[in-house]
Amino acid sequence: MAKTSLKTQTSNALEAGKGILRMAPCWVPRSFLMPGKRIRLAEEDLYAFGASRGGIDERWFASTTKADNGPGTRDDEGLSYVVGQDGKKFLLIEAVASSGKDLIGARMMKEWGKWPLYCKFFDNMGPIPHHLHQLNKHVQPLGREHKPEAYYFPKQYNPVGNNFPYTFMGLEPGTTKEQIYECLEKWEKGDNNILNYSRAYKLEPGTGWLIPPGILHAPGSLCTYEVQWGSDVFGMYQNFVEGRYVNWDLLTKDVPQDKKYDLNYILGMIDWEPNVTTHFKDENYLEPIVSKQGDGWVDKYVIYGKVHGEDLFSAKELTVQPGASVKVKDNGACGLLLVQGRGKVGVHEAQTPVFIRFGELTTDEYFVTDETARSGYPVKNTGNEPLVILRYFGPGVNGDMPNVGDHKKQH
Repeated sequence: MAKTSLKTQTSNALEAGKGILRMAPCWVPRSFLMPGKRIRLAEEDLYAFGASRGGIDERWFASTTKADNGPGTRDDEGLSYVVGQDGKKFLLIEAVASSGKDLIGARMMKEWGKWPLYCKFFDNMGPIPHHLHQLNKHVQPLGREHKPEAYYFPKQYNPVGNNFPYTFMGLEPGTTKEQIYECLEKWEKGDNNILNYSRAYKLEPGTGWLIPPGILHAPGSLCTYEVQWGSDVFGMYQNFVEGRYVNWDLLTKDVPQDKKYDLNYILGMIDWEPNVTTHFKDENYLEPIVSKQGDGWVDKYVIYGKVHGEDLFSAKELTVQPGASVKVKDNGACGLLLVQGRGKVGVHEAQTPVFIRFGELTTDEYFVTDETARSGYPVKNTGNEPLVILRYFGPGVNGDMPNVGDHKKQH
């Protein structure tokens, strides 16, 4: 029997799903972190990649970005699979390559030639080291891209705050470059104490933050829905976290070979002024803003705002009350995830899981194609509790989204 082509598989899945593709869970481990145990993965499967690879603390959504986890990384690690009509899986990145216009639209394919971003849950028991994602000028010579990102903390995935629900962000106003240079010099001499020059903000479920590249941040222990550019570049500037040593290689992973011990170059990767601004929270903090609402439903922006003047991504949270329904219309393709309740998303019977085994297929994640998003698709709550859905969008889709700080106009 002839093997079905990828293009045919994609076409069949689109036809069966009426423009909405069912996605398989995509799990990613991190060797230098401890899983927070809130992303619904069974505890006995947290080390499904092997203990040496670290625990699974992330789930990636609609990802065409490969995880950069160093030696031992699997060929498909970080890449999302579509669940086809016959239950067989195929990679979203390959589907976009073969049928991009049908999935992400002609404009997105013309401008980017790919689905240029992804989204994930990251869920840790404690904080992540103080780090940044480099500006384009630092990583483009290496053939890589910057990674602006934004956070939202869903209430449904944060029944507990774990060990440290605070995030250090930026640097304290008045901090000098000489002080941070000294922190780098002390890397092998014990804790470099870089957090002495930063400020921690308490994280509140139902709020979020926008973090441009070049901004130092040490994400706290809330389970985080993170929308970001399709890149996995970073540099860790903190050498001890909760008593665990952070190897120098994690600082210089995305640094040119001849600059890996050049402290002035490494210091220069920090976008200085946005880090030491006296109004950091005003320039980066997000609260939900109502976009549309109707009888029994409300749709809110939870991630919004431009990055260096560019519309790179956004996200919305749709809440539908029991028995209510809505025809959802958006300006472009999106990755969709249920975080509470059950219902119908287009022709799909969808339900939020409470317990997932590694390798199990769920019905909580979908990819809505450009054409279907624009023409609209029905969402109905068939359960006895609110149906809550998160959707994230790519560049140029929501040019009319709010600006950072616009939530203050609601109060």
